[in-house]
Amino acid sequence: MRTASVGVFRVATTGPGDVSGLMAMIGSGAIDPTTILAILGKTEGNGGVNDFTREYAVAALCTALAPELGLSPEAVEQRIAFVMSGGTEGVLSPHITVFTRREAERPAGMSGKRLSIGMAHTRDFLPEEIGRSAQIVETAKAVTAAMADASITDPADVHFVQIKCPLLTSDRVEAANARGNTTATTSAYSSMAYSRGASALGVAVALGEIASDISDDDVLRRYDLFSSVASTSSGIELMHNVIILLGNSASSASEFEIGHAVMNDAIDVPAVVSALKSVGLGVAPLATEGRELVNIFAKAEASPDGRVRGFRHTMLEDTDISSTRHARAAVGGLIAGLAGTGAVYVSGGAEHQGPAGGGPVAVIARLS
Repeated sequence: MRTASVGVFRVATTGPGDVSGLMAMIGSGAIDPTTILAILGKTEGNGGVNDFTREYAVAALCTALAPELGLSPEAVEQRIAFVMSGGTEGVLSPHITVFTRREAERPAGMSGKRLSIGMAHTRDFLPEEIGRSAQIVETAKAVTAAMADASITDPADVHFVQIKCPLLTSDRVEAANARGNTTATTSAYSSMAYSRGASALGVAVALGEIASDISDDDVLRRYDLFSSVASTSSGIELMHNVIILLGNSASSASEFEIGHAVMNDAIDVPAVVSALKSVGLGVAPLATEGRELVNIFAKAEASPDGRVRGFRHTMLEDTDISSTRHARAAVGGLIAGLAGTGAVYVSGGAEHQGPAGGGPVAVIARLS
């Protein structure tokens, strides 16, 4: 049976411009650069509108990979999906996760579904469409396309959908006004939340988690509407959505497997344990025979009602530090303690990504 094999490699970085670890793996033959499909990274910026560590990291990776692929850096960025999430507060450690895909024969005797990855992107959005129903509808179409690319037919086999989405700037708001249109918000920072939320609702619609009759007014208001597998991250460097869909497929020959659970709040330890168990792993430092943790991907946010299990939190009232930075540090520390490593992917801003104040947590394990 002709199929695909997906590889996953976690590589530590000493800074947003550090590509030495990746290039060493390419040099040793561990990674074939022509098979790289996507790179997800955590960089040590502030995670805000002006977090240029994301763009710096992408530029460094594209420049390093260009001669390996015989392409220009600009062409590399078009070929490979890059999603850089800024903010490594607390014990979170900067790193990248490299996903590869190549044709392979499914070994005789291999049973069960294995990790598969699908890619897709939307059209470019007008500024006035960001955070609104147009972004939801187009994202849902792209998620469906990514499922097909991953050879996944059952939405239950989708465990994590990472999306890079755009945000608004003053120039983009002015362009919309010049056409006689208004934007969802005039604040660049607030637009990040609107874009993340609309993108997550698009995932929920595509996977049948919610009905498709979503209106503009539901974004950032109807927090009872959410996706259990969406992870969205806003950036200034694009005007469309890039979708990286991860799940398990019977046609995959990968030696990896992915599972997930949903954290109901920022201190939901049982959910993280459940996510680990979904791929046959235990809590560190317990060793799991035949299984090895590769990475954990999670969303984090300060509960919008200002409370965690009945007690008041001050993350939303701190004028010195953004609430997303507080949330990343809190959830990152919890997950790191259970995983036994701070090199985990925790992204802030979980609007419509899991229940309010919580978020999805996915785990990838290597099977021996």
